[in-house]
Amino acid sequence: MNNLRINTLLLFLILLCGLLLARLYYLQIDKGDRYKAMARGQQSIVKEVKGKRGDIYFRDGINVLALTKENPYLFLSPEEIEDVFENEIADKLSQIVNIDKEEIFEKSKVEGSYYQIIKKNLTDEEYAQIEELDYEGINIGKETKRCYPGKEFACQVSGFINSEGEGQYGIEGYYNNILSGKEKIVKKTTNPWGFLSSSEEEINNGADIYLTIDYNIQFKAEKILDKAIKDYGAKSGTIIVADPYSGEILALAQSPRFDLNNYNSVENYLIYQNNATQLLFEPGSIFKSITMAAGLNEGKVDSETIFDDKYGCKQYIDYRVCNYKERSYGKVTMAQILENSINTGVIFVEEALGHKTFLDYVDKFGLMEDLKIGFPSMYSTNKNIKDALKYSIDVTFGNISFGQGIMLTPMHMVKAYLAIANGGDLVTPHIVKKIVNVNDEKDFEKEIEKEDIISLKTSTELTKMLVSVIEGAYSKRAKIEGYYIAGKSGTSQIPYSSLGINKAGYSTETWQTFIGYAPAYNPKFVALVKLDSPTNTTTSEYSAAPTFKELSKYILDYYKIPFDYSLEENTSEKY
Repeated sequence: MNNLRINTLLLFLILLCGLLLARLYYLQIDKGDRYKAMARGQQSIVKEVKGKRGDIYFRDGINVLALTKENPYLFLSPEEIEDVFENEIADKLSQIVNIDKEEIFEKSKVEGSYYQIIKKNLTDEEYAQIEELDYEGINIGKETKRCYPGKEFACQVSGFINSEGEGQYGIEGYYNNILSGKEKIVKKTTNPWGFLSSSEEEINNGADIYLTIDYNIQFKAEKILDKAIKDYGAKSGTIIVADPYSGEILALAQSPRFDLNNYNSVENYLIYQNNATQLLFEPGSIFKSITMAAGLNEGKVDSETIFDDKYGCKQYIDYRVCNYKERSYGKVTMAQILENSINTGVIFVEEALGHKTFLDYVDKFGLMEDLKIGFPSMYSTNKNIKDALKYSIDVTFGNISFGQGIMLTPMHMVKAYLAIANGGDLVTPHIVKKIVNVNDEKDFEKEIEKEDIISLKTSTELTKMLVSVIEGAYSKRAKIEGYYIAGKSGTSQIPYSSLGINKAGYSTETWQTFIGYAPAYNPKFVALVKLDSPTNTTTSEYSAAPTFKELSKYILDYYKIPFDYSLEENTSEKY
């Protein structure tokens, strides 16, 4: 009885297997081609690609800082290749793209695949030869690649695209959403009858950005800065050039730089940031113009007001603040205070103003707030100053009056000097001139944040004083014959904290800076030169001042600005 049950079960299993084998034969052999075609109809290649990223141009609209190029690449669709041509296709492609024939042949036989990459970045010659081949299954695709023709040129202005296609730093990072296009989906399908079809969603390409940066001024500024760093043994440096009336930034140079096309080779990532807007420093004596502007505007002093510098130092309760090398100057005018860069003299002006009024002017010049520049930037609220006002710490305000103990960016100082140069309006510096896409164009016009933070009279009087600075002994190295130049040098000790050293106080290293504008009485530009930790000079009049002169001479010639006076004339009475 048991054997009968076992035999019956075995017979049932054999019959069941036979039925299954027959069904498989029917599906795979008899009707195999039909079902293979139907299977193809359910397959698709889905590849996400982005719209063309907008390009970045200099102000002339001709020179390009960043652009997107289409690079052709070769790929095979094995499911479209007829078996009889697999070897022939592999042989011909091998000769064109110089890839081993067997490697191509293996990829041409991958079942169920429509996308086997053979080679990227085809040359023009390879592209042309492949286009001439008439075989199903050979395809040329296009992938976009971000290119920076200038390599390291204006690299901290530009920023770059990371491996995910996202903008990092500079314009690329700040305007990433504007520059990048909306994603689209490309689908490639085969219907049951073997015909290929594709569909695409509408694409929204990124907008192009036109900068205010002048290609030629930027190029010259970088070359001059590189030379200055080498000549004066500096670690790094920054140059800013801006239009005093519109606030347009004409140059934003930095050194050292890096190759945008090979950004991954950089070891110190701090080189990516733009030090003009993203690195705080203590400005030193270039800040004295701000203190003097406040004193003039409030009527506390004028250019001929006398200060008696008896001791060369100012004694506070438990702290003494001194002039450079503790030199005393005796009776001097306000103009001579700027000309000789006398610390005790500007302390006198700050005390005449009173701490609160002085701090109000620091706020008016926008020195402790966001630059609103439309570019990566930072600022410090300088909490120590607010605390000093609250607790009446006089020595803090004494130091700040000549630019020590207040942290800001070089661009903040440029912004303040724009107001001095243009007659008193605080204009917003900006680096983007216009943004253009297929449907719209947005122009960035002059923006005045605050009108008349100082009067035209104050601006004119201070300008005369800054001209006398250039004509004097200390900053004569910034003088350009034939022109009146207004400017001020500054040398400030670098705090240990700014050098990454966990220690209070100041190091022996210095920031050496010069800022000025020209022509003084009808300014076309404001320029700042900052050198970090020079080793071959001790003060800025021997480093930043001559660097400013070389840059300014180039810009005056470039703009073809006529002389203020004949070179044969006696210039001593012209101002």
